Amino acid sequence: MRIIFMGTPEFAVSSLDILVQNGHQIVAVVTSVDSYGGRGGKQLLESAVKKYAVAHDIPVLQPTNLKSPAFLETLRSFNADLQIVVAFRMLPEVVWNMPPLGTVNLHGSLLPKYRGAAPINHAIINGETETGVTSFKLKHEIDTGDVIMSRSINIEDTDDAGTLHDKLKDLGAQVVLETVNKIANGSVVFQMQSDDEATAAPKIFHETCKIDFDRPIADVYNFIRGLSPYPAAWCIIDQKEVKILQASKNNEDDYLKPGKIVSDDKRFVKIKCKDGYISILKGTWKIRVCHVKDIPLTFEGKATHNIANCLPSVLACYLFKSITIEDIRSGLQTFIAGSNTNPGRLNFFHFKHFTFLADFTHN
Repeated sequence: MRIIFMGTPEFAVSSLDILVQNGHQIVAVVTSVDSYGGRGGKQLLESAVKKYAVAHDIPVLQPTNLKSPAFLETLRSFNADLQIVVAFRMLPEVVWNMPPLGTVNLHGSLLPKYRGAAPINHAIINGETETGVTSFKLKHEIDTGDVIMSRSINIEDTDDAGTLHDKLKDLGAQVVLETVNKIANGSVVFQMQSDDEATAAPKIFHETCKIDFDRPIADVYNFIRGLSPYPAAWCIIDQKEVKILQASKNNEDDYLKPGKIVSDDKRFVKIKCKDGYISILKGTWKIRVCHVKDIPLTFEGKATHNIANCLPSVLACYLFKSITIEDIRSGLQTFIAGSNTNPGRLNFFHFKHFTFLADFTHN
């Protein structure tokens, strides 16, 4: 059976690899176009699926337009019996309806629950204790095709979107393999989805990641987990955006208003919610490191950087009461002295359980 595989990120590589390792004939892969990024935007970035395909001598197609006659002609030339889609973009009918056996997609939820672009995130945000993956046959409406098979997995209270993503990546690969085997031996059975049981998992945007501390701590905790490590839940402290990547629940309740920041100066930082506190265990804070003449910092003798005392007062008063501004400066000096970064670019500086994003400038 001739198979074309469509996918882009690392999540899809596990499914592609398990098919290759089990002897299925992958005649081509379709993936995203290369882009430029990295330092200075000059590094050519290739998708994880492309890298795998090249390493295994599998032809790679990278169309900019899935409806272009040239791409469609090339796609037809591979005479595929089946197409498998894992973490790729939406396909036009002329593509998904091309092979005789159709196109099968792997989705990161137990369909019909969490149809949409962000099923892993929304499952955790909504406090689900179980999720899974589903293989189904593509049709016009997104994530509504007939189901071939599903496999479930527990969501632990300590899981976040990152850890659950990795678990589903491996589980999904097994489902892809079993699905292709069923299609190959003619034992596949399709089951219609129930629209009455469907829930949505829409795309997540930065503005929807803001934490509402007026909600119960369970909701805030799940919200943080469901958005970690990316795109990350955030809040505003002293007019600065703080991203919270890891937190714990504290059921202690008192008279303080939601959003109030409390610290013992040494061991913890916690923020009041409706019925308790969220303790910050890991987060990021953006600071801008600007030009001042009294604190020169030199990098490898080539360029001079300057650090301004521009940390917000809330950062000093609440998040690092036991750490002085001079401690932060010293840490930054150590960071620069041991780094290979250049001025004029964004650099990450780690200090205790927070990560600072610093923008260095020339003298």
